[in-house]
Amino acid sequence: MKNKKLLIINSIICVALLVVALPFLSACGGGEDTAGKTLKVGIMTPTTGIAAEKGVPLRDANMDCIAYINTELGGINGYQIEAINLDSQYKADQAVTNINQFMDQGCLFFTTSASAEMSWVQEIANRAGFPGLVCYSSPSNYHPPQHIYGQMPDYGDDWTAFAQYYLDNIWQGTGKPKMALMLLNNSTGAGAKNAAMAMADAMGIEIIAMEEHAATTISEMESLTRVSAMNPDVIYISSTPQPTSIIIKEAKNIGLYPNVTIGVCHAAMTKALVDLGGADIIEGVYGVFPTIVSWDEDAPAVVKMKEYAQNLHPNDVNNGDYIAAWAQSLIIAEILRKTLDAVGYDVLAKGDAESWAAIEQYGFQGLDGYDVGGLQSPVNYVAGDNRLGKSLRINRVTNGVITAITGWVEAPLIKYEDYDWFGN
Repeated sequence: MKNKKLLIINSIICVALLVVALPFLSACGGGEDTAGKTLKVGIMTPTTGIAAEKGVPLRDANMDCIAYINTELGGINGYQIEAINLDSQYKADQAVTNINQFMDQGCLFFTTSASAEMSWVQEIANRAGFPGLVCYSSPSNYHPPQHIYGQMPDYGDDWTAFAQYYLDNIWQGTGKPKMALMLLNNSTGAGAKNAAMAMADAMGIEIIAMEEHAATTISEMESLTRVSAMNPDVIYISSTPQPTSIIIKEAKNIGLYPNVTIGVCHAAMTKALVDLGGADIIEGVYGVFPTIVSWDEDAPAVVKMKEYAQNLHPNDVNNGDYIAAWAQSLIIAEILRKTLDAVGYDVLAKGDAESWAAIEQYGFQGLDGYDVGGLQSPVNYVAGDNRLGKSLRINRVTNGVITAITGWVEAPLIKYEDYDWFGN
C-alpha cells in the first residue's frame, strides 16, 4: 500500500513538472534546443568598387532585414540566421574567392546582388550543386535551368516589358520604331541584348545599334554620336546608375534627349540614378523595376522596412535597392523555413551536399505564391522557369521622383537556350 501511494505521489509530481515545463518547451520550438544553433547563408554584395552605389544599400537591407527576423521574429523556428556577408568588390576573382568561402564554411545556399557577380561564380555553384539566389539577374544566370534562381524578372524581361509598353503607349509613328541599345559590357547589358535578339523582329522593332560601354566609362560621346546619326526613336540603356547617368547627360547635351524616348533597366532605375544625373536631367526617363518603388506604398512589409532604414541607415531611405534586398532577405527566410519544416535541423546542420539538395527541393522549389510582404510580385517556382518572381512595373521619373505608371506586368518566359546563338 505504501509503495502504491508513493507511486501515485511521484506520478502527480511528474505531471506537475511537465505542466510547468510546457511553456518553456513551446518557446524553444516544440522542445528542440535551438540555443547556439544557426542556419548559415552566404550573402555577396559589391560594397566597394565601381558598383558601390548599389552594393551599399543592398548590403544594408540584407543585414537589417535578417537582424529583424532574428530579433523580432525569433529567427526561423527558433534558429538564428547566420549571414556571412562578403564584399565582391564587383570583381570576378573576389567573387570566386567568396563562393568557395561560403561552401567551406557550411552555408546552405548563397545570394548575389548582381547578375555579374553570379555570372562569375555560377559554373562553380552549378557543378557543386550549391543553390544560389540572384537579386538582379540576367537570362544567362539560369538558362538552361540548373541550381541558380532569380529573385525577380531579369534584364531580358526588362527589355521586353519596356519595349511592349513603348509600342502600346508612346510610339506614334508608322512602320517599325528604331531603337538603339546602350549596353554595359557584362551580363547586365547582355540580358537586354539577348531579349532584343529573340523578340525584336516579332514585336515589330528595328534594332539599329548595340553599343557597349564599361562600368568605368567617363564619356560615351563617341557612341552617342554614332547613334544620333541613325535618327533613333528610342534609346534603351541596360547598365548601372553611374554609366547610365553619364549617357543621359551627354544625350541631353547633344540634343538627343528629350527628343527621343529613353528607357532604362532596373539596375539603373534607382534613386542613385537621379542623384548622380541630377533630377532636372533625368526627368521624364522611363524605366522598369521588379519591386515597388515608393516607400509610401501600402505594402505590409513597408512599415518595418522603413523603421529599420530610418534608425540604422537613413541614407538608404527612398532607395529602391534597399527594397529589393529587404525582399531578398524575406525570401531567404521563407526558403529556410520551408526546408526546416520538411527535413529538420539535423540535415541542415551539416552544410553539405545533402543540405544543399534539401534546400533546393523543399525551399526553392517549394515556393508557391509567397507574397514577400507585398514588396514584389509573389515568388513561385515553376518547373523549367528558375525566375521566382515573374512580374515588374513600368516607372517614370516625375518631378525628380521615380513613380510607377503601371501595375504589375507579367514577363513571359523566353527559352533562350532554344536559340543557337545563346551563350556564344
